[in-house]
Amino acid sequence: MSAASGELARRDGSQGWSMDIEAFFSSGDSWAEPWVLNIELVESLRFGPPAGRGELDVAIALTRLLYHDFVSHGTDGKGRYLNDENVPLVIKAHRAVLERLALKPPTWPFRTFDGPRGFGTYWRDNDMRGSWQARRDCIEQILGPTRDALEELQELEYERRFTKGPSGSFKNLIFAADGAKPEIVLKDAVNNDVEIVRHADSCLVFTDPLPPHGLTWRQMVAWWTKNHQPQADEKTAANSLYRRLYRSLDSWPEQLLMRTYCARYAEEGGFDLPALIPQVYLHYAPYTRRSGKQSGALHRQRMDFLLLAPDRSRIVIEVDGVQHYGRPNPPDEQGRVTHTAVPRLYAEMVAEDRRLRLAGYEIYRFGGWELAGSDGKRRLEEFFTELLGRHEKPTL
Repeated sequence: MSAASGELARRDGSQGWSMDIEAFFSSGDSWAEPWVLNIELVESLRFGPPAGRGELDVAIALTRLLYHDFVSHGTDGKGRYLNDENVPLVIKAHRAVLERLALKPPTWPFRTFDGPRGFGTYWRDNDMRGSWQARRDCIEQILGPTRDALEELQELEYERRFTKGPSGSFKNLIFAADGAKPEIVLKDAVNNDVEIVRHADSCLVFTDPLPPHGLTWRQMVAWWTKNHQPQADEKTAANSLYRRLYRSLDSWPEQLLMRTYCARYAEEGGFDLPALIPQVYLHYAPYTRRSGKQSGALHRQRMDFLLLAPDRSRIVIEVDGVQHYGRPNPPDEQGRVTHTAVPRLYAEMVAEDRRLRLAGYEIYRFGGWELAGSDGKRRLEEFFTELLGRHEKPTL
């Protein structure tokens, strides 16, 4: 690491950040131009990170670079890496990388160092002429929240390596089918891209980046607004999304569970609770037991409900009717239908639970019978209060 890079680390307290800002540059051919920005590399960052680098590393390094250069320009004017021509390219790349991480990019009141719309003009127009500290504070106000969010995300990534979190990475959600079962194919086996080739209109598909702290109801509403009701205000879109999700439920106990949880959205701060996502496809099995190819069949293809919690837990909630463990008998003389327990069904259910738990999911089951009584709603309210308290956003 050069002396300049070491000084940068000391200035912004980022010694733990692994990607050096000099990775964006090549050595120049003179003392006057020691570093030359790799324009091709920076422009490519708008579409993805370079080989061997993660999005988080790139975002942190770009934040460091912008922070350092604008503070340098606003104080002693020395040690800058960028110039007026290429700093807008870095800002565009920075925005793209942050959006892929589902973080809000900073709002820049200037995009160059000098000129009519540069930082110098801005500080002269905003009473910062004689104060280096005021200019540092200005950059801190712009980039500080981004830096803090990245550091928090970095800490979560570090913690995840040493905890029993879910294996794999979030790719997409296929959920809330309210008609025929969607038929899914693996469109690109290399990238694990799936495509719904039949009955796509019966279900919803969420493919936005998963935010660092799970998936909230507010974020789900924003996704719904963008893709289904672009002219709606937040409250109207939320009501519409709720009704659409509710239509995917066909059992009274499941409907009670959803009504009870979603009532919390109307409370103060309710839109920032984890979204309760119904009828989520966990697997897709083109082979069924009826096809004669049962060796490849998957026993449970959907989970009743999924919560993506602030601590990055994936929480599965199942509501078990008698069909989960029994088969109906012919109606008796009074037309009543009884069921006979089938040990194989129960064994399949608990085997799948074991597999999910080993993959890092947290699973809770309700028997439909326990929700059918007069105290079913109270039991659910108490459960969700305890569950949400257990999975609050971690404090660093």
